[in-house]
Amino acid sequence: MTDRTDRTGSPDRTGFAAVEAELAGRGFTRMVFELDRIEMLLDLLGSPQRAYPSIHLTGTNGKTSTARMIDSLLRAFGLHTGRYTSPHLETVRERISLDGEPVGEERFVGTYREIAPLAALVDQRSAEPLTYFDMTTAVAFATFADAPVDVAVVEVGLGGAEDATNVIQAGVCVLTPIGLDHTEWLGDTIEDIALAKAGIIHKGATVISAAQDEEAARPILERCAEVDATIAREGAEFGVLRRSVAVGGQVLTLQGLGGVYDEVFVPLHGAHQAQNAAVALAAVEAFLGAGAKRQLDMETVREGFATASSPGRLERVRTAPTVLLDGAHNPHGMTATVTALQEEFAFSKLVAVVAVLADKDAASLLELLEPVVDQLVVTRNSSPRAMPVAELAALAAEVFGPDRVESAEEMPDAIEAAVALAESDVPGELSGVGVLITGSVVTVADARRLLKR
Repeated sequence: MTDRTDRTGSPDRTGFAAVEAELAGRGFTRMVFELDRIEMLLDLLGSPQRAYPSIHLTGTNGKTSTARMIDSLLRAFGLHTGRYTSPHLETVRERISLDGEPVGEERFVGTYREIAPLAALVDQRSAEPLTYFDMTTAVAFATFADAPVDVAVVEVGLGGAEDATNVIQAGVCVLTPIGLDHTEWLGDTIEDIALAKAGIIHKGATVISAAQDEEAARPILERCAEVDATIAREGAEFGVLRRSVAVGGQVLTLQGLGGVYDEVFVPLHGAHQAQNAAVALAAVEAFLGAGAKRQLDMETVREGFATASSPGRLERVRTAPTVLLDGAHNPHGMTATVTALQEEFAFSKLVAVVAVLADKDAASLLELLEPVVDQLVVTRNSSPRAMPVAELAALAAEVFGPDRVESAEEMPDAIEAAVALAESDVPGELSGVGVLITGSVVTVADARRLLKR
């Protein structure tokens, strides 16, 4: 299928808007955890997910950044890639990338329109209609088959075993660090959550696992034994040997499955991104067949990492004052963000804008931010699940003290207030002054739309 945008230069925005509305009508946040419907739909489509090999990622934090690094490395080695990640920041097309770029509007619409009649048939036969995520998953797999791609890099939506992406039965499975999140769906303990996520490991797979707490490691190892999968673990078979802060990112020495890779520049901040880089490298080595007897080409690895990006992860969108966007939304993610702020940024004054979803551990997020933030502006994001400003402000006042907290009902007002606070009482240059906008991927998406205009 070819994008009409390539021939006319004017995509059918009305058609794309209509598709977006149809997808939204399925309930953006509605979740139904069973694979029968997506399997039925993909069978009707001719099983497009079987047309290419896949690398499948799950975990609590770092999935999207790791997927983007894997994608960048694979492209550096000359492979045509498809990448499926979620959620998106500005457009649903970001979820489905071909060779590192979001799929075009016309291709997205065309593929969706081919799938929609079959989806209606599945809806008629099912107790529950296909979800928003089911549909974007089907569009992604069909797009990749049609392109065609040499390999798909697929991130789970939530969990693993019962996630719609778990129809691919990938040969390489990646587990980023697992912590407590989405407990209402995945379970109240790290062990329960790891058990759900380990469900993406299928017979004979090669598993690449970041360092895990013992609670998480046990069900992963048990699953590997059950399905005869081979596992490589950070700290044993691969890992970060050295890292140093550099302008615009960091320089790493990585122990891969096939040897040591040095002088690797990664344009992302934080020890957590170094860990993600090590996991990504091991996954690509496993996919390309590198190991004890063969190392990947050093210069190609360096090239792949140098072009990696991860929007919304300590992303700098403005200077003077510096404005950073970070989608940390749980304690594990916020810990990594705060550590990176302390290690890699020398702010003389930092003001945070925070908006969170009501089901998140807002108190813990605020407690983690308090030592590194001078003042706080609380607001709400555009999600219907956003925590009310008054409720968040009350929590913030308990952690920061009322004198360090301001409130704004709307995101534009919150950003304006934060910039004013950052610039106040600062003589001379603003180079050491910063604004951090965080608390949710939705918060980052809202701010990004405003600041990127």
